[in-house]
Amino acid sequence: MPFKVARFADATNLALISIDSRGNIEFANPSACRLFGYSRSEMIGQPITIIIPERMRGAHMAGLQNASEGHRLNLAGKTVEVSALKRDGSEVPIEITLSVWRDKQGFCAGAVITDISERREREGRLLRLASQDTLTGLLNRHRFTALLEETLNEGRQATVILLDLDGFKDINDTHGHLVGDSLLQAIGVRLPYALRPDAHIARIGGDEFAVLLQDVSGPLEASSQASAIIEAFAKPYEVSGHILDLGASIGFALSPTHGVDGEALIASADFALYRAKTAGGNAIRMYDHSMRSETSARREMRDELLKGLRRGELELFYQPQVSLIDGSIVGLEALIRWHHPVRGLLPPGAFLPALEQSALALEIGWWTLDEAAKHASELQRAGYPIKVGVNLFPEQLRALNLIHKVANVLQRHSLRPDRLELEVTEKIALANDDRSIEAIMAARKLGVGIAFDDFGTGFASLSSLQRYPLTTLKIDRGFIQHITSSSSHTAITKALIGLGTDLGLDVIAEGIETREQEQALLALGCPSGQGYRYGKPIPFTQILERLKGPLAYPPRQLP
Repeated sequence: MPFKVARFADATNLALISIDSRGNIEFANPSACRLFGYSRSEMIGQPITIIIPERMRGAHMAGLQNASEGHRLNLAGKTVEVSALKRDGSEVPIEITLSVWRDKQGFCAGAVITDISERREREGRLLRLASQDTLTGLLNRHRFTALLEETLNEGRQATVILLDLDGFKDINDTHGHLVGDSLLQAIGVRLPYALRPDAHIARIGGDEFAVLLQDVSGPLEASSQASAIIEAFAKPYEVSGHILDLGASIGFALSPTHGVDGEALIASADFALYRAKTAGGNAIRMYDHSMRSETSARREMRDELLKGLRRGELELFYQPQVSLIDGSIVGLEALIRWHHPVRGLLPPGAFLPALEQSALALEIGWWTLDEAAKHASELQRAGYPIKVGVNLFPEQLRALNLIHKVANVLQRHSLRPDRLELEVTEKIALANDDRSIEAIMAARKLGVGIAFDDFGTGFASLSSLQRYPLTTLKIDRGFIQHITSSSSHTAITKALIGLGTDLGLDVIAEGIETREQEQALLALGCPSGQGYRYGKPIPFTQILERLKGPLAYPPRQLP
């Protein structure tokens, strides 16, 4: 072997092995020896089967025999994932690329091998995210929906109970998200004790839970279980030194009376839940068919919102996205607010739900896109290299003219495409809509950034990386809140950061509230973050004032 080639083989982290025509190892570099636990002298001259699990040896040797006889090796030049055998008898997942050639001694074969144990472990963690809510340990929305469908497909009856917490927002605003998350965890512990042992419980939203009762279709049993939930909230929660009182609004639906498939049954329970909340909370409602007609409250809200849009009552606030290394603002997320003439400044949660499946969602969505592009253009003209992210409504992605709307706002405001980022939520990704994917791909071809929001919270996280042309991963705040106290949250966050970095994507951690969280993320290699640590969403004029001052957030390098 030439000297330079030998130096490379000794220095590379890739494991390199070659075998002769008899299938014996004739070369192994130091990385190969370390991977399999042998010294070089222990490997040279040994049959290649010493690193092949016994169950795979027959197929492997047959393939080599065919290749030595001049037949084409199907795997030549291709990279495949298989298991290999180490000296201690354990197996290790590897990625291997094979090549074959002939020299004076006859047939030879070589392999470039990579240990993918860390990748497999990371993928395993992400797969667990597909079925479990990491904050409470309960089922997540995806697994709950799948379990419900499985139950109904088996011909079994089912009851779906949805509950939404009354007063949770006030607790969150008063005591902070850390206390709020601890409260959600406490609820996740208390609920199973209140319900039947075979009840399946899930956390399907911020403060929304769901219960599946299999083989239950009678209103009396369902009402009894719903009442047990209400009673469970009668006792205050003691969390982080605080005594917290809150209630629950509950809606439930029965199969097959209220729905014969999972989607219909959940929708019916949601209608009932909405009626329970509008009744003042701490109430139970069973679905009836009159609820499916649009409620007057939602209709009135949409009418008011349309008038508010016309009167200029809507405004975009912005939350900074900050470099964790030097404290500079690297991006802004646009968040809509409504200056209601009677109720004051309203966050999106107070009015956006009324827009679901409404034509008004498109009109407000296009206004939001144009307003964000206008502000991004102002930053561009002022010389600030900052991107602005804007959330898209599902209706916008399903619209045929999304790409034209994006192109028009870029042209109208003379905005560089890379200064605008479209944020896609998990709900949109789970819809698995080909039209939505095509729209996102077309926007990406314009040069616009594509961010996946709340990454890691469900099954969509595993498939979206392949289906969507992403540029940014935003790690859900649920992982960040306990990164300093939970080794599992730390490990998952590390895996998500590594996954995004390996794919060449920008990574932003959401929901950073404390210096300790910030330092932990820095140690894990996270480059950027956003959250109350760096300020609440504020009007664009205040963002400009902050940018004109000294460095927005002082450098925070690790010592």
